[in-house]
Amino acid sequence: MLPPELLKEGERQMTICNACRYCEGYCAVFPAMELRRTFTKADLTYLANLCFDCRDCYYACQYAPPHEFAMNVPKLMSQLRTETYREFSSPAIFSALFRKNGLAVSLITLAALAIIVLLVLALKGPGILFGIHLGEGAFYRVVPFAAMTIPALIMALYGLTVLLMGAVRFWRETQGHLSEMISLSGLWRATKDAFGLTYMKGGGAGCSYPDASFTYSRRRFHHLVFYGFLLDFASTSVAAFYDHFLGWQAPYSLFSVPVVLGTVGGVGLVVGTSGLMVLKYQSDRDLAEARMLNMDVAFLALLFFTSLTGLVLLALRDTAAMGTLLVIHLGVVTGLFITMPYGKFAHVVYRYAALVRYAIEQRRTHSVNQ
Repeated sequence: MLPPELLKEGERQMTICNACRYCEGYCAVFPAMELRRTFTKADLTYLANLCFDCRDCYYACQYAPPHEFAMNVPKLMSQLRTETYREFSSPAIFSALFRKNGLAVSLITLAALAIIVLLVLALKGPGILFGIHLGEGAFYRVVPFAAMTIPALIMALYGLTVLLMGAVRFWRETQGHLSEMISLSGLWRATKDAFGLTYMKGGGAGCSYPDASFTYSRRRFHHLVFYGFLLDFASTSVAAFYDHFLGWQAPYSLFSVPVVLGTVGGVGLVVGTSGLMVLKYQSDRDLAEARMLNMDVAFLALLFFTSLTGLVLLALRDTAAMGTLLVIHLGVVTGLFITMPYGKFAHVVYRYAALVRYAIEQRRTHSVNQ
C-alpha cells in the first residue's frame, strides 16, 4: 500500500498542476493528467511511471520552492515509483530489497562471487584458475558449460516471471483491462516512444538535468546504455546459436559476430553508465527520492562492472589471468541476474506498461473528440 501521506501529497500537487497546465508540452505525464479531475492511487501510480525524470517541469514551475505551494513533481514521481516497485514485486518478502538496494546488491554480488570462487577451487583446484587455457571450449575448462548456463537460465526465467507478474498487477491496479495489454497500436506507439526515448526530449530542447540548463546528454547516455544492453543480449543469443546448433564453442575469434556485438555493446554500456553516474553526481538531490537514487547507482554500477569485466576478459583471455577474470565476470553477472527484478531494472517493465496505457488512452480520447 502507498503511504496515505504520499497519496495526499500526490493529489495536492497534481491538482495544482492540473489548474496551471504550464508544463503540458513537456512529456506524457501532463496530457494524461489533464484527462483527470481527481487523482486516486491508481492514477498517481500510472502518472508516476510515465515520468522520465527529465525535470523540465520543476525548473519551469512558478510554484516550486521557496513558493508556499512547494511544488516538486520530479521528487513526488520518484517517491511514487519507488513504492510501485516495492508493492508490485513478488514474493513480498523480497520487497525489502528495494529499501536499501545499494547494500543488498553489493552483498548479493559479493556472495555470488565468493560462492563461485569457492566452488571452482573445491572442484577444479587453484591450478585451473591460474593456468593458461587456449582454443575452443577454454572457458568451460574453468567453469563447466552446465554450471555456467543452467543457473543463468533459471535466474533469468525467474526474474522475467517476477517482472511480468508485476506488470499484470500494475495493469490491473491502474484500472486497465487485461485485453488491452495486447493492443497492437498501443504496443507499437509505446515501443517507438521507449526505443526513441521520446520523453527525454523534455519540451524539445532536452532535459533540465543535471541542472536547469537544457541538454540532450542524459538522453544520449541512456541510448548508449539501452542499445549497449540490447547488443550484449544479441551477442549472447548468437553465441548460444553457435554453441547449440552449430557446435562451435567459445571463445570465438575477435571478428566473429558475437564478439563484435559484445564489444560494441560493452563499450556502449561502459561509456553510458559512466556518463549517467557523473550526471547523477552533479544533479540536485532535492529532486530525487533517496531510495530511488540508491537504486539508480546500484544498477548503473552493476551494468558498468558487468561490461568492464567482460571487456577485460576479452582482452586477456589468452593469458593466465583468464580463469580469475572469468570467475569475477560470472560473479558480477550473477549479482545482476539475481537482483534484476528487485532493483532499478523494474522501471523498464512498469514504464513500458504505462506507455502502452498512455497510447491507448490518447487514441481513445482522440476518437471521442473527432
